[in-house]
Formats: sequence, structure tokens, C-alpha cells
Amino acid sequence: MNAEASANGAETYAAAPDGRPDLSNTNVREDLAMAGRCALVHLPTGRTCLLPLRHQGPCEFHRPQEAQDIVNGG
Repeated sequence: MNAEASANGAETYAAAPDGRPDLSNTNVREDLAMAGRCALVHLPTGRTCLLPLRHQGPCEFHRPQEAQDIVNGG
């Protein structure tokens, strides 16, 4: 995560170099986000949206193994 401590001791979050401020969100898979995917995780099921970043319409959630295949280049 991109946490930085401020002068008053509180943590602040900086946007990732590619402009993805959502990477500090625990329901976004960082590895998939860095691959250009939406990467939103449906927490109750563990399924992840594999659509491109900023896609139109609702997310399409896929099994964790499918998401891992994307990360592994397959």
C-alpha cells in the first residue's frame, strides 16, 4: 500500500504512480490493478472483476483461479 505518515501521526494514502488511488482499498487486488484490470473483489465470494480498468457497465466477477491466471500471464 502507499501509506505515508503525516505530521500529526495519521496515515494518508497517495495515489499510485499510474493514477490508481483505489489501490489503497482492501477490496482491490493490487496485482490485477497493475495489469490494467478493474480488480474489484466481491468480498463475500472472493470473486474478482477482470474487465479493463474504468469499464462501462457492471463488474463481471470471476473465480480466484481465473484472476490468478491473468496475473501469471495466462
